[in-house]
Amino acid sequence: MLRKTIKIVDKGIDRIVLIVSLLFFLICIYAMIDAVMVYYNANDQSVLKYKPHGKEDAAILRELSDDAVAWLTVDNTNIDYPVMQGENNSEYLNKDPYGDYSLSGSIFLDSRCDGEFKDEYSLLYGHHMDYGAMFGALDEFIKPDYFSTHRTGTLITVGGEEYKINFFAAAKAPADEDIIFDPTNTDNEKLLEYIKTNAAVYEEPQDRTHIIALSTCQSAENIERMLVFGILSH
Repeated sequence: MLRKTIKIVDKGIDRIVLIVSLLFFLICIYAMIDAVMVYYNANDQSVLKYKPHGKEDAAILRELSDDAVAWLTVDNTNIDYPVMQGENNSEYLNKDPYGDYSLSGSIFLDSRCDGEFKDEYSLLYGHHMDYGAMFGALDEFIKPDYFSTHRTGTLITVGGEEYKINFFAAAKAPADEDIIFDPTNTDNEKLLEYIKTNAAVYEEPQDRTHIIALSTCQSAENIERMLVFGILSH
């Protein structure tokens, strides 16, 4: 009787172990598929058909979305995306340029900034994704050798303005630093002073009137942000 009971218990334990192992396997498979989908969404090449090749065809962005305000390219990186602008700064955190749910979200302009980039300071956000997707490449800019060979980019607005970007600094800052993250209350001289004091790499900009910042998070648990600063010019 005891042996029979032990066999029944053993079989029960074996089944539990099998079920737990199967569940663990399924969770791992789901996590892998989820990671692949996040990476795929962050590198969705289909949006490239809406990329303007100059200010002459900038209006093609309107075919993508009414919220598309520009196209951003950072030379020699994976940063080559439409720039969205929502009603608030949460709208495009988990929404792709087509308006669909996406963990990788979109590159977006602070909702308080002018959509034609006429402000003296424009602030862009993007998720920190693996393999340099979205704004995942920004970490590299704090390395002097990398920074020295990745100093340029282009911004074309939906209204037909074409700007060259010359990057002059890379820095880390807490997300609650108003001088960086409140573009409505930013004095460019104070902003430049803050950047110069806190930058990991810095070169004095020739023009000080039309600053753009690219911002991404370091991790979900950390309020520190990685930023790269540039000057917009025609």
